[in-house]
Amino acid sequence: MNIRDFEYLVALAEHKHFRKAAEACFVSQPTLSGQIRKLEDEIGTSLLERSSRRVLFTDAGLQLVEQAKRILKEVKTFREMAAGQSGEMMGPMHIGFIPTVGPYLLPRIVPKLKESFPDLELFLHEAQTHQLVRQLEEGKLDCLVLASVPETAPFKEIEVFNEPMSIAVPCDHAWAKRDEIEMDELKGQTVLSLGDGHCLRDQALGFCFAAGATDDERFKATSLETLRNMVAAGAGITLLPELSLPKEKEKDGVCYVTAVNPTPSRSIVLAYRPGSPLRARFEKLAESISSYLG
Repeated sequence: MNIRDFEYLVALAEHKHFRKAAEACFVSQPTLSGQIRKLEDEIGTSLLERSSRRVLFTDAGLQLVEQAKRILKEVKTFREMAAGQSGEMMGPMHIGFIPTVGPYLLPRIVPKLKESFPDLELFLHEAQTHQLVRQLEEGKLDCLVLASVPETAPFKEIEVFNEPMSIAVPCDHAWAKRDEIEMDELKGQTVLSLGDGHCLRDQALGFCFAAGATDDERFKATSLETLRNMVAAGAGITLLPELSLPKEKEKDGVCYVTAVNPTPSRSIVLAYRPGSPLRARFEKLAESISSYLG
């Protein structure tokens, strides 16, 4: 048996489908299926219930999957330790981004990162916070760039920047020509928000609720762009983070007004596993991103 066999086994456990597992491992389905059967022959134990149409693992198979995950995590740590000895920005790095950060941050930083660190091979992944946290815990990602929330507490965090939020209103709204709005003016207002699963939803609504506003339960956006389009259509007002704002105060039917007293904001951090030997790289990466946004 070898490390690749463990990767096949874990992929099959995660996808519960031979074809999808094979695609995830970049091999053909017969190759993956054959290696799983070869592994069974080698250890003398059935890993799968062959009589089922679905991919079902035996009890022994489930135990070995968990052990394979631990082995792969240790192998990854070994490789990181070997790569981290020099502290140089080179080799692969898998970074996770949340949907309310990735689309707006990546175009600004990726070209500069490639220019500054030409030997660094970036693999970029976008998902919601709970998914990224799980992948970081499992060793599938090296670090995350996201808003600091309770779920990230077990990790080491390096603050990249503090991102203020502005109030977005339709251009025919009474506040459209204002330079700033005090948050307590939102009292009695109904605000549009993202759907469940987006950490920005809870952060933005926290400021709105504190000001006395309520959440519009009739609509939940799946992205900031949907939220922006709903504001442009006159469906309501909302809070949008600075990175997602255009340079203009008014664009495509939406006006952006500075919110003050207090200024709503969120802390964008780079999070990584406490035991990772790549700390020096992460610190340099966070410092670079922060400087690019300065």
